[in-house]
Amino acid sequence: MAPPPFPRRPNRPLSRVESDALVADPNGGMPRLLEIMARLRDPQTGCPWDIEQTFASIAPYTIEEAYEVADAIERAAWDELQGELGDLLLQTVYHTQIGAEAGLFSFETVTDAVSEKMIARHPHVFGNDNRDKSAEQQTADWERIKATERGPARVLDGVALGLPALTRAVKLQKRAARVGFDWPSTDQVLDKIIEESRELVEARDTLSKAEQVEEFGDLIFVMANLARHLDIDPEAALRAANQKFQRRFQRIEDILAELGKSPDQSDLEEMDGLWDQAKAEEKGLQSK
Repeated sequence: MAPPPFPRRPNRPLSRVESDALVADPNGGMPRLLEIMARLRDPQTGCPWDIEQTFASIAPYTIEEAYEVADAIERAAWDELQGELGDLLLQTVYHTQIGAEAGLFSFETVTDAVSEKMIARHPHVFGNDNRDKSAEQQTADWERIKATERGPARVLDGVALGLPALTRAVKLQKRAARVGFDWPSTDQVLDKIIEESRELVEARDTLSKAEQVEEFGDLIFVMANLARHLDIDPEAALRAANQKFQRRFQRIEDILAELGKSPDQSDLEEMDGLWDQAKAEEKGLQSK
C-alpha cells in the first residue's frame, strides 16, 4: 500500500537531536521553518498558545499580515518588505501544520496543488499555446480556465466571502458584467449614485436604522461599480484618502502645538481653517 500523501499525525519523522540541529541551522530554509512550526504545535512540548490555535482563530492574523505586506509595498518600505513577507509565509505554514494534524493536507500537498494549477493556467508558457497574446486575452484565458476548473456553477459562485467588502463588490460586478449584466457607460452609474444618495437621505429622515444601513450599503456598492468602470481600485483609493486625512490632521495638530494648544482646546472653525492651510501647503509642495 502506498504511504499517505501527507502526515496523518502531528508526530515528526526527525529525532529530537535532528530536530534541534535543524532548528538551530540558520541556513535551514523551508524545512527549518516547517520544523519550527511543528515544534510549536507539539502537544507535549510546544507553546500552549500555538497549540490552542485553529484555522478560524489564525485567519484574522493571516488577513492582517497580507495587509501589512501591501502597506510596505505602498510605502516603498523595501527594508520592511522581507520581514512582512516572512510573516505572511508563516501564516501559510501555520495553516498547513493544522491541516496536517487533522489529516486534511500538508505544506507539500498545498505547494504541489498550486504548482499544478499555475502550470495548467499558463499553457502559453508550459504548454503549446501561442505566447503572442495581449494582456487582455491572457486575462480572458485565465478566467476561462478557472471557470473550467470550477465546473458547472452559478455566475457569482467562488467569490470569497472573506474578501474586503469593496474588493468583493468589484469582483461580483465583474462576474456579472461578463454575462452582459452591466451599464454600458459611467453615465448610468453616476445617475444611479444620485438615485441611491437621494434614497439614503430619505431613509435618514423617515426610515429605521436597519433600512438606513441597507441604503448606505447600496450607495457604497454603486460607488464600487463606478470605480470599476473608471478602472480604479476602490480599496487603494480609500487607503490613499485615509492617509491624506491622517497627514492633514496631523499637520493641524502640529500647527496647534506651535500655538501652545491641542485639538480639544480648539474648535471646528479654527481647525477647518488649519485644514485648508495644510491642504494649501501640500498643493504648494506638489507644484514645486
